[in-house]
Amino acid sequence: MNKFIAEFIGTLTLVLFGCGAAVLGGEHVGQLGIALAFGFAIVAMAYGIGPISGCHVNPAVSLAAFVAGRMSVRDMLVYWAAQFLGALAGAAILMILAKTGVESGLGRNGWGPGYLGEYSMQAALIFEVVMTALFVIVILGSTGAGSAPGFAGLGIGITLAVIHIVGIQVTGVSVNPARSFGPAVLAGGEALAQLWLFIVAPAIGAALGGLLFRFNLLKVGD
Repeated sequence: MNKFIAEFIGTLTLVLFGCGAAVLGGEHVGQLGIALAFGFAIVAMAYGIGPISGCHVNPAVSLAAFVAGRMSVRDMLVYWAAQFLGALAGAAILMILAKTGVESGLGRNGWGPGYLGEYSMQAALIFEVVMTALFVIVILGSTGAGSAPGFAGLGIGITLAVIHIVGIQVTGVSVNPARSFGPAVLAGGEALAQLWLFIVAPAIGAALGGLLFRFNLLKVGD
């Protein structure tokens, strides 16, 4: 239960801070500010709930940990439930705060005509697979045996911020099915229709990253 609550709060915070920066302050802070909001939210939660649950706050991270042999399927499912519910709660709070409500899109992810850089579905798919794989590689590497204790949160948060700097115009950046789920469910319409990509692509990327550690192609320590 402690881990469930921690993952719920952590994912709620990520969505509220990251998507909140886009919806409530995007025109003031710009793409860099939004990227830093997502990154700083992860840094904060890494030190706040990391000792309790490991601060996955992302179903793709939990999947990667399972594939790498660091998590049981039971724990993964508990984490998933907490993460999706937390993301939905974070998006609901943002919807209440946003003056334009669901019309703002609540920081949803997407692609195609009318969405930010208007990138294609293929570009969105490739971006999400590759960036999720790189993201979980940083996470698994920085939290494994032999890693520098106390610095994982910084490395993970900085990585997420950089991914956003690179990719906000492509997909709004998911690399996290729960982060996409909360806004899409409440915004509905095209956001919900495109949600599948932000579940499938991060899952593929997470599995690829996890397999590299599972088969010791990337090995921390001796």
